[in-house]
Amino acid sequence: MMVENATSGKTPRLIGGGATGELIRSKDWSATTLGPIEAWPAELRATVQMVLFSPVPMTVLWGPDAILIYNDGYAEVCGPRHPEALGGKLLEIWPEASEFNARVIAAGLTGQSLSFHAQELELWRKGHPEQVWMDLEYTPLHDANGRPAGMLAMVFDITPRVLAEGKLARSEELYRFLDELGQAVANLHNADEVLAVTTRMVATHLSLSNCAYADMDEDEDGFTIRGNWHAPGSPSIVGHYRLADFGALAVRELSAGRPLVINDNLVEIAPHEAKTFQDIGIAATICMPLVKNGRLLALMAIHDNVPHHWTLDELALIREVTERSWVHVQRVGTEASLRASEEQLRLAVEAAEIGLWDVDEVGKTLFWPARVKAMFGISPDVPVSMADYYAGLHPDDYEATAAAYASATDPERRALYDVEYRTIGKEDGVVRWVAAKGRGVFEGDTCVRVLGTAIDITARKQTEQALRDLNETLEHRIAAGLAERKLLADVVENTTAIIFVADQNFRWLAINKAAAVAFEAVYGIRPVIGASMLDLLDHLPAHRDQVHRVWSRALAGEEFALTEEFGDPMHGRRTFELNFNALRDATGRQIGAYQIAHDVTERVAEQRRLAEAEEQLRQAQKVEALGQLTGGVAHDFNNLLTPIIGSLDLLVRKQIGSDRERRLISGALQSADRARTLVHRLLAFARRQPLQPTAIDLRELITGMADLISSTTGPQVKVVVDAPADLPPAQADHNQVEMALLNLAVNARDAMADGGTLRISAAKKSAEDGSSDVKPGVYLVVSVADTGVGMDADTVARAIEPFFSTKGIGQGTGLGLSMVHGLAQQLGGGIRIFSRPGVGTNVELWLPMASNTIRPAQHTAAASPLTHARGHALLVDDDATVRASTAHMLEEIGFDVIEAGSAEHALELLRSSQDLALLISDHLMPGMDGTQLIRTVRSIRPNLPCLLASGYAEVDGIAPDVPRLTKPFRSEELAAALSHIGC
Repeated sequence: MMVENATSGKTPRLIGGGATGELIRSKDWSATTLGPIEAWPAELRATVQMVLFSPVPMTVLWGPDAILIYNDGYAEVCGPRHPEALGGKLLEIWPEASEFNARVIAAGLTGQSLSFHAQELELWRKGHPEQVWMDLEYTPLHDANGRPAGMLAMVFDITPRVLAEGKLARSEELYRFLDELGQAVANLHNADEVLAVTTRMVATHLSLSNCAYADMDEDEDGFTIRGNWHAPGSPSIVGHYRLADFGALAVRELSAGRPLVINDNLVEIAPHEAKTFQDIGIAATICMPLVKNGRLLALMAIHDNVPHHWTLDELALIREVTERSWVHVQRVGTEASLRASEEQLRLAVEAAEIGLWDVDEVGKTLFWPARVKAMFGISPDVPVSMADYYAGLHPDDYEATAAAYASATDPERRALYDVEYRTIGKEDGVVRWVAAKGRGVFEGDTCVRVLGTAIDITARKQTEQALRDLNETLEHRIAAGLAERKLLADVVENTTAIIFVADQNFRWLAINKAAAVAFEAVYGIRPVIGASMLDLLDHLPAHRDQVHRVWSRALAGEEFALTEEFGDPMHGRRTFELNFNALRDATGRQIGAYQIAHDVTERVAEQRRLAEAEEQLRQAQKVEALGQLTGGVAHDFNNLLTPIIGSLDLLVRKQIGSDRERRLISGALQSADRARTLVHRLLAFARRQPLQPTAIDLRELITGMADLISSTTGPQVKVVVDAPADLPPAQADHNQVEMALLNLAVNARDAMADGGTLRISAAKKSAEDGSSDVKPGVYLVVSVADTGVGMDADTVARAIEPFFSTKGIGQGTGLGLSMVHGLAQQLGGGIRIFSRPGVGTNVELWLPMASNTIRPAQHTAAASPLTHARGHALLVDDDATVRASTAHMLEEIGFDVIEAGSAEHALELLRSSQDLALLISDHLMPGMDGTQLIRTVRSIRPNLPCLLASGYAEVDGIAPDVPRLTKPFRSEELAAALSHIGC
């Protein structure tokens, strides 16, 4: 504090205070009521000196007029009103807050202290109203006589904090409402119910008069409002309309996939267009389009019957509700389809008289439907357990049946449960025959479930027993009389079972009607007694050999059952369940064999279709979930890699550190670049990054990867590369082919645990009709061959299935070959796999030949330091680390950087900065995203160059002519992108 210099008689001079201090010292204060500084009271000078030394925004309000004397901090609060405010009267400087300030002056002149927290004020510092919030502290000042002479004010502008807290609260409210909406519709199973609940909750939450949804017609002009919630007093707007009747703005915005936002249709659109809205009681609207696969499918809208200034929060809410409603509508549609499929399966099972059963091995519980309970003589409503299963088995069949079930649940054997056994009814004591099949479901080495089917075959067994009795007593019955023989023949002739009886020379001794019909149906030949079955099939050698193989076993004395497919494809192949028994004479000597068969084609086909449908659904769910997870993680890694690559690139270019340190930095940058490549491949797998096929030089690609493949496979594997120099170019995606070769090389390495040779070659080949799974034509074939363990035919057949792997748990995803196969098909080629156990495997990747020549790689010259500034660049990114890295690159290129952490902040800066030369924005940000920001900026400043940076390669919702830059990027990549847009 400065005091009077009593010894010299001179008034101490005010010192310090920066720019404002200089203004105070140079100002002619004699023109004010305070007079020159030398005449100021000592108390005033001392207080002003303290204010100038303070870093806190402070001002002195002196005298009845509250003359302003302040420091640099308060000058920033004044904004454009500084320096005119210095020495001015408080009420004149801040006329918009005169009422508030008058109370402050009055309190100060009575010696009162005042304190205000988060005081809201409306100020006109920049020529327009501005809502601000401030923390204000007022302390009274006294003159030499102790009388109140003014106030000392400390001013803290907390507007950014208050706005941020408000934004957070609004975001929390949005997601709270979305959570409530999600819970309200989660258990609904009808699309109209989902949308009815949605429209009601949205309209009441926003206190609006109307919320509706509509389906677009095929012409994307007509639409039908199918559901509409409206407040009491507001009319229903359900009905059919034409989009064109609502005006040019509606057609332009909605057809382009953008929301239609109108605050007051009487002001913002033509009168005849506004009339369409007014006729249905609408004054303000937000209409949100739903666009899928480039087509406008549906609309969801919120309306009010009075003018309404829509906020960004309301726009964000209706956008989220529209997307989530579509997801729920798809969900209920999928559930309906699933229920229909389940009903079809139930009807098929009922028609086939098949009983399904399910054993929970962990909980030791058993599910039997009524059909299976009936096979054990148990009423439909009686609960059952595994004890009922074992207790119901016939004593003679108990041991074999229990052993078969134990084999099915044994993790070492994992056998198919396939048995026929007798049951003794628990309630009725009736003996029945049951044919059961099932298989265990394992998690690791633990059987958790056993599922299967059961069929009541009592009638079939009775027929078979009758036939056996007939065989055993055939000669006796013949001797007994023709009448009894005819009776038995009638039984055999009229049964639905297929019965053949043959002698040791493959000649038919007996054929029932069902057998004759079935044989003619599959071979086109009517069998007759006495004919040789082999002679009849002599013109079909393959089928003759099949029949000979099966009947030879029976004629050799073997009694067995099998299920096999028979028939000439020209007539129709069918699947039969066959039972063979020996035919013996009275002395026990075998004189032939007989076969009892049932046509089970439909049953087998239905079981196969059910299994395939379940497997396809499971694989689709796996791939979709993995794609979503991969896409999200890869995008986040792109954001993480952006500052890493940018910082490492800077260190490399500036040659910072010792030689050893520079080598380490260079190695880190190479690793980061490899990580970037990996992330791009993850995005491609997640279908977030499309293939970019071009003409590529396969020889250069393969030879260039030789070192990488050698380091990947290790020293125990010898890598041989054979690619002729005259290979024509292939039409493919360079990065994806590299990834495919690396996948195949890793598979080959794993197949050669003890070492071996990996040969990678390329050649031009022709594909003829039927020669491969690709269309006829000329291809470039890349071959990856190893000398490893090889695969059998069954493994080769399943090798390209997603998630199928021969490696142990945790050693492979099962996606490698499926990704290679998908890549080849997407490019218009294919793959072929040749393998033999103990010899090795050769995988051929067939790629189409390019129609154009290879374009030389474009090398971007390193950006040279600039000697002149390029202007101001507005940089927008919600990630502070990414923003700092990008800002540094822009400064190196020659820009003065203005940073913004959100699109909303950027728009504020844009309106106050007229000399901007560039806008570069991130895509995904809270609130308004980068695409919306650029759209808004183009409407304000159509000539301002804009660049969009994104972790995804594709960005939806913005015109294709907007330049884009994929994260992560180096300084020279940024410079090249800016050069492309003329900056």
